[in-house]
Amino acid sequence: MIRNSTIFTSLCVIILMILISNPAAADDPREIIHEMEQNMRGDASYNEMTMETVRPRYTREISLRSWSLGDDYSLIYITAPARDRGTAFLKRGNEIWNYQPQVDRTIRMPPSMMSQSWMGSDFTNDDLVGAASLVDDYSHELVGSETVDGHECYVIEMIPTPENPIVYEKVIYRITKEHRLPVRVENYDERDELVNTIHFREIKEMGGRLIPTLLEMIPADEDNRKTVLRTTKADYEINISERFFSIENLTEIR
Repeated sequence: MIRNSTIFTSLCVIILMILISNPAAADDPREIIHEMEQNMRGDASYNEMTMETVRPRYTREISLRSWSLGDDYSLIYITAPARDRGTAFLKRGNEIWNYQPQVDRTIRMPPSMMSQSWMGSDFTNDDLVGAASLVDDYSHELVGSETVDGHECYVIEMIPTPENPIVYEKVIYRITKEHRLPVRVENYDERDELVNTIHFREIKEMGGRLIPTLLEMIPADEDNRKTVLRTTKADYEINISERFFSIENLTEIR
């Protein structure tokens, strides 16, 4: 009995040493993406943001509020400017809905609209309110490590699974090893050409956790164009249920 116990203990020590000597075996890219999502969004969240769309001849700014619950529920409500106030977007599972107050109409957005510009910005509808899950709807591969903006990062390549109609054909994430936060995302098309890059900057504590408070979307091969999304308030302890994310609430939320 003592000898068997000793053998079992030795095996445990050997397995532990193998994991320590081979960090890649312990660095599951799918789990890293999951941890990043949890750190960025939590179980439930509320955010207030401003979005600035920069073009060669003009700059446009909107303000918005957003709520989320897990992977399946999110709601975005535009608060300014006045002509856009009340416009809202709802995600419920695989369904995306849009309320347009100017015509008092709610429509379900078809998959063909997911690649279109969101509110005239460089983000697509899929970027902001897409139905795809970063964890469940992609395959993940840890392809290396890099230092980005002073942060030691995992480099994770993500390919959408065939059954999911996702805008981009390949996505590459740089995620900090220390805090599991994104610092850069590159999106590629079906020709494996870079479509755009998202930079995550100004990591600071907000709402009781560290998050990047500024996102900068830069299209590839287009000069003097970008979209900047800045978080001004965050709350990760809100008490919210699935009932909040109803089609009826799109017209009633303020």
